[in-house]
Amino acid sequence: MRVFIDARHVDPGLRPFGMGLVERLLHALRRSALPLEEIRIAVAGEEPGVPPDHPMRQSLRARPLAGLPISWIASNDALGALIGAAMASAPEASWLVFAGETIVDARLLPQLAALEGNVFFTGGEGEERGTILRLAPGSDPSCSAAPSTASASASSSGADATALAEALAAAGRARPMRRDEFDGYIVNLRRELEPYVFAVRSDAARKRVERFLFWSNYKGSTDFMTKYVWPPLVWLLVRPLARWRVHPNWVTGVSILATVAAIPLWMEGWWGTGFFLAYLMSLLDSVDGKLARLTFSYSKLGDVLDHGLDIVHPPFWYLGWAAGLSGGDPGSIVHEAAIWMFWLYVADRLCAPIFRARTGRSIHGYLPIDEKIRTFISRRNVNLPFFTAAVAIDALAPGPGWPIATAVFLAIVAWQAVCLVYHVARTIQFFNAVKGSAPA
Repeated sequence: MRVFIDARHVDPGLRPFGMGLVERLLHALRRSALPLEEIRIAVAGEEPGVPPDHPMRQSLRARPLAGLPISWIASNDALGALIGAAMASAPEASWLVFAGETIVDARLLPQLAALEGNVFFTGGEGEERGTILRLAPGSDPSCSAAPSTASASASSSGADATALAEALAAAGRARPMRRDEFDGYIVNLRRELEPYVFAVRSDAARKRVERFLFWSNYKGSTDFMTKYVWPPLVWLLVRPLARWRVHPNWVTGVSILATVAAIPLWMEGWWGTGFFLAYLMSLLDSVDGKLARLTFSYSKLGDVLDHGLDIVHPPFWYLGWAAGLSGGDPGSIVHEAAIWMFWLYVADRLCAPIFRARTGRSIHGYLPIDEKIRTFISRRNVNLPFFTAAVAIDALAPGPGWPIATAVFLAIVAWQAVCLVYHVARTIQFFNAVKGSAPA
């Protein structure tokens, strides 16, 4: 597979989440896992050569892009002529064609590339209309209906890829990708997401696309804190962190420190400081994932650290809560309940990978009822605010001990048992479901 990017009309000042538009395209290609033989980038110019100090080349010096097979040309010729010359140089190859100002759904790339013939996908409205065009080997991209020069205004010239695709379709030499040819389910986000393509040619378009990308990276089913409380704060944090090129693993590192430090504070009765660190961790747990996906900076290490932390720490928090409530008495009812909570939590967590292995989908998003229940099942972000409120009431009330917090803690353990029963039942119910198929 070869790629042609028409970057002749890209505005370098438009940088969604701190990343240049062509850079975003290249990261999407890198993450698509397509076998790329060449990525040909066209910039404006009279001479065919593009020197190493060209601003576009200088802007793509990010280390993750170093291994991509990028080649450069400078030309003011019509897009159809440039693609025709590129295809003539590699007549046996298929080509993906974009305008450089296009924001593409990386999921589209391998699915579009796998189709036969000349196929395109167009998305967005008005000035945000963008296209991915897939040309089969031996295709003739020239078409009289396509723009003949690159000297038009940036807005019309930037639409060349779209105009070329539509002209080829009108001539019966290309077709739009059908919706049933796209698998839009995202396992990690537990949601179905329609494919998207946008062109970013103005600051207003950049802002709209940033908002769309932000919300499209939220999980389809999650707890009420992540869904309703944290998004405004996450939005405020993600944008400057992305502009400053802060790697999400640094955010995860702060989150890990906060997670671990909260436990001994609770055990010693430092409830306020412990809760502050707990909510900081909960917020940063949303920030690092969004930052990674929006800036294409996720990594295997980051995934292990982030998801490993999510899975491992909650039972130790519950043990810390029990120690703080009981004064460290191992014979107390809350300590015994915390031990039960530990094993109930482990058993509940084991249901998720078993369910996914059998169905190919998340246990929290298999059916609409599972998505709704995920909002308030026994998880850290659900249990933490209830327990915080109970501790606060006891701290303000006259009298010794923590009666309300103890009652709420025992209720949390009971709720964990109920959630385990529900997830075991769902796992048994769909154990023999057809893997990867949409639920009936």
